[in-house]
Amino acid sequence: MRRICIAGSAVALCVAAPARAQLGSFNPPPGPQKTFAITNAHIVPVSGPEIASGTVVISAGKIQAVGASVTVPAGAEVVDAKGLRVYPGMMDAGTSIGLSEIGQGANSTVDVSEVGSFNPNAQAVFAINPHSAHIGVARVVGITHVVSRPTGGILSGQAALVNLAGSTAPQMAVVRNLATVIELPRSGFGGRGFGGFLAAQNAANTQDVNRTRTRQLDSLRTLLKDAEAYGRAMDAYAKDKSLPRPKQDVVLASLVQAVRGKMPVLMIADRANDIKEAVGFAEENKLKPIIVGGRDSWQVTSFLKDHDVPVIITSVMELPSREDDPYDVNYSAPAKLAQGGVRFAITSGDAGSEVRNLPYVAGMASAFGLSKDDALKSVTLWPAQIFGVADKFGTIEPGKVANLVVTDGDMLEAKTNTKYLFIDGRMVPLDTKHTDLNNKFKDRP
Repeated sequence: MRRICIAGSAVALCVAAPARAQLGSFNPPPGPQKTFAITNAHIVPVSGPEIASGTVVISAGKIQAVGASVTVPAGAEVVDAKGLRVYPGMMDAGTSIGLSEIGQGANSTVDVSEVGSFNPNAQAVFAINPHSAHIGVARVVGITHVVSRPTGGILSGQAALVNLAGSTAPQMAVVRNLATVIELPRSGFGGRGFGGFLAAQNAANTQDVNRTRTRQLDSLRTLLKDAEAYGRAMDAYAKDKSLPRPKQDVVLASLVQAVRGKMPVLMIADRANDIKEAVGFAEENKLKPIIVGGRDSWQVTSFLKDHDVPVIITSVMELPSREDDPYDVNYSAPAKLAQGGVRFAITSGDAGSEVRNLPYVAGMASAFGLSKDDALKSVTLWPAQIFGVADKFGTIEPGKVANLVVTDGDMLEAKTNTKYLFIDGRMVPLDTKHTDLNNKFKDRP
């Protein structure tokens, strides 16, 4: 038992409570950064040929050496991985993990969006709950870092890249403001109707939707232009203090890097026409787009390749959206993107609770035409490249962050178990809410 003391202005109240009650967390904290040597392991570096039996040395949170004849440093803690495999940690680039715990029926646990249509200054990193039960069960399958993004409205806010270990959101954050999230309003469309009054009403509704959409797009364009002008004004003032100081504006300031093309913009789009429109809007406003969703992206591979726009595909495990689609239309979409030369990454397609299924989603894509090597890259190296963090993540190479997974089999196979897990060079305990409940009730009569 630990004692928790709540100090007030005049008194301190001390109560006895278990450590877990103190935090309300199912995620045991990682150990300290120190020197580890993972020896006798089958190493899958992703960036090059596999090493049948080799050593990975970790120190100061980074990978220091990898190879078949690496010397174990004096004083290193040795992890004998004979019969085991070492992989780089996986990255799910399409989540809202940590922002929502119980999406249905517990509104107080949901913090994925703000009110209103334009919230570019909303930063996901400040709302992430490091004690979310979703984090523990996601990382033990080999997911070590994720992109968590806000949703809602047209300009949702800014996504963060976080490691799945840490007691506070700042400890977890790798890139606090990774990308701006935009979801363009969709156009209205007329159905066939049944003639007469219903057809006329449907046409009127479509016109109303399109008028509203036009106003929203005009407002978005104006906001982006204002942000560009704001950035120029701040630069001018920084060079010449004799100029009038621009009025501080947190909304416009949050968009400056995006309108300059220095911060990617996540464009939420699934239908082929919406994907094309999102890319066109981004190019019109000099944004750097990444399509998120991409259900029909396989239909526009030439367009995406010509415009060099990557896709974060979230729909691999979804049912077909049209009644005449083949059953495997979504399973085979990643293979078609690869054949078309489109840069892409596979995600779990889930905001939080099912992020843990990421390896099996990639495995499904591999079963439907995507090569095994590409399936692994789609959840390790390729998302890191798309977001400009491949110098830190995605492969097992000296100098990269030591986010590593040691397994007893193929990481994308459901039957595989994680034996050791390292995040930021720290060994992470493998206890989760699932193991906790299993231990409690496994012997129940």
